[in-house]
Amino acid sequence: MKPRQYSCGLDAAIDVIGGRWKALILWALHHGPVRTGELRRSVSGISEKMLIQVLREMEADEIVHREVFHEVPPRVEYSLTPLGARLNEALDALGNWGEENMRAIARRRGVEPAPRH
Repeated sequence: MKPRQYSCGLDAAIDVIGGRWKALILWALHHGPVRTGELRRSVSGISEKMLIQVLREMEADEIVHREVFHEVPPRVEYSLTPLGARLNEALDALGNWGEENMRAIARRRGVEPAPRH
């Protein structure tokens, strides 16, 4: 079987952030390191199993760093790598567009928009 080829840079980027959860996890890590439980609460609707699976994929893509603190009880924090931070910066414009158009998108799709903070 022939290996997949990317047709353009956007194709490669979408391959890294594709799926329901990755962009939301990137966004949740925007302000600095976050523990696993905090991350799960920040990403509404994700199960712990799915969170761990997606974080492993993001680690393999080198956009997320996992740090284990050997203490009692054990503590794990996730943060963006420099590559992940650059990707998050690229997503900033997409997030702004979504914020500006969320109510109209939600109305057309029959979805409730989240309350604004």
